[in-house]
Amino acid sequence: MSKSTSTVAELLQNNADHLTRAERQLSQSLLVNYPVSGLGSITAVAKSAGVSTPTVARLVKKIGFSGFPDFQAALRNEVEATISDPIAKHDTWAGQAPNEHIVNKFTEAVIENIRHSLGQLDIETFDQTCKMLADTSRSLFVVGGRITRSLADYFFLHMQVLRKDVTHIQAISNAWPHYLLDIKKDDVIVIFDVRRYETSTLRLAEMAAEAGAKIVLFTDQWHSPIAKLADHTFSLKIVVPSAWDSSVTMMLLVETIIADVQTRTWPETRQRMEELEVMFDRTKFFRKFT
Repeated sequence: MSKSTSTVAELLQNNADHLTRAERQLSQSLLVNYPVSGLGSITAVAKSAGVSTPTVARLVKKIGFSGFPDFQAALRNEVEATISDPIAKHDTWAGQAPNEHIVNKFTEAVIENIRHSLGQLDIETFDQTCKMLADTSRSLFVVGGRITRSLADYFFLHMQVLRKDVTHIQAISNAWPHYLLDIKKDDVIVIFDVRRYETSTLRLAEMAAEAGAKIVLFTDQWHSPIAKLADHTFSLKIVVPSAWDSSVTMMLLVETIIADVQTRTWPETRQRMEELEVMFDRTKFFRKFT
């Protein structure tokens, strides 16, 4: 077995630049439902990715395994570790509470979500997305769902300050068709969609894609159906010990993207922020303590 301390997902990401086109296609397929996607037979894995079995054999060796059985053993070890020891052994986050306290369990889960998600983040996709969002020749549209609309609203509010021509599409199915009238070829639509995936949001994405818009998708580790239409997809881990999924990892990435776009658009952004502050002063929007 490979002696690497990296996960299989990390090995796939770290070797991405050295993979052939077919191997990259296989790598992406493996990461879609990781690690379950790699636990079938070599024939099933190849078929699911639309590649040949020799491609599977070459890829696993290229990322450091002696063969497919060695590769699968590593995946099974990851699954077993996740099931048997979901909380890493460490000093508790809240020192006065035991490991099993919800504060520590929840914090550990969130940090693992961040670690896992960033480990699989494609930096090229990140950079291309930020470049596209900073391109003011493209109109920008933002939409979220029943839960994710708060993230969409946060993202919209900041992007509206950073650049011109930004529209927040209301998360109401009978309202968004009106916005489609203004979407043109190569405009950008940012969509937040996590389980349970909303049918109306998928319909919106389909119609935006038909109009030639570029789709940036923020979704979970299981992938919204919109991923098949998206130009850039950010798949983030969201599971925590709660009846609700966590938005922390997604918020982290959103804020990182906002920071990058701000750098790219700073001359224009600075002027917009200065004008905005003048308007705040005139309207006495914020309380002054001087």
